[in-house]
Amino acid sequence: MAIKLKRVYEPLAPQDGYRVLVDRLWPRGLSAESAHVDLWLRRLAPSTELRKWYGHDMAKWPEFQARYREELSAHGELLDLVGDIERHRKTVTLLFGAKDESHNEANVILDVLKGRPSS
Repeated sequence: MAIKLKRVYEPLAPQDGYRVLVDRLWPRGLSAESAHVDLWLRRLAPSTELRKWYGHDMAKWPEFQARYREELSAHGELLDLVGDIERHRKTVTLLFGAKDESHNEANVILDVLKGRPSS
């Protein structure tokens, strides 16, 4: 699977392929032109309630992952869409705004996608 992760604030690179923003909120300080987002899947992002509860508190990371996986289970069609884009475009980069590159929603999405059967 050619799905990569990248902070939306990092510069555009040719190897990014199709760029999908997976944050519920638009990244602060970025215009649409400078973000180079091909698709904004805000419904795939954690719910507002879950995002506020987590608040990037590392002590909550394991519980955040479990709760977010539960939310993602209700969005199979959006996960399928990402898989379809990857099959057609060869490379998809999931964009996120969080400063922590290891503990954010894009990492959970990627893990869930890896565990799904391919069509």
